[in-house]
Amino acid sequence: MEEATTAQAGTNETQGTESTEAKTFSQDDVNKIVQERVAKEKAKYEGFEEMKSKAAEYERLQEASKTDLQKAEEKASKLESELAKYKKAEEARKVRSTVSEKTGIPERLLSGETEEACEAQAKAIQEYVAAQIENAKNNGYPIVKDAGEAHTISTNKTVEEQFADWMKKVKK
Repeated sequence: MEEATTAQAGTNETQGTESTEAKTFSQDDVNKIVQERVAKEKAKYEGFEEMKSKAAEYERLQEASKTDLQKAEEKASKLESELAKYKKAEEARKVRSTVSEKTGIPERLLSGETEEACEAQAKAIQEYVAAQIENAKNNGYPIVKDAGEAHTISTNKTVEEQFADWMKKVKK
């Protein structure tokens, strides 16, 4: 029995020394291990392209299997949303037109969506114009009405004569 214990102790010692020593690999061993791992990873994604094409085919079949009613409902829904957008734009245009008529501010200068917003813009524009006119009067600058648009003047005076008259007014 003592011999058996000694034999076991001898094998335990050899196992202990093997576990503490670092195992070394040759380049061929490393290459083999890397190739095995790469092969495992490739196996995970095997058939991916096939599954991708099947998914695209499934989507195509789903679209084809829609009834005419479903297709018409989708189209109607899309057209309703587009119509709502145009109605909103037309309503805003009408509001701007109404405010423009009430205030005399050109419609193109108003950008609000509601009557209140457009009226606030028109009021701000009017205040700005009034301040500019007052400033021009105080500084003696000529006041150009209607944004400088040319108007036919029912006078027999030449432009030079009209300018001279204006200069006389300014010097006073």
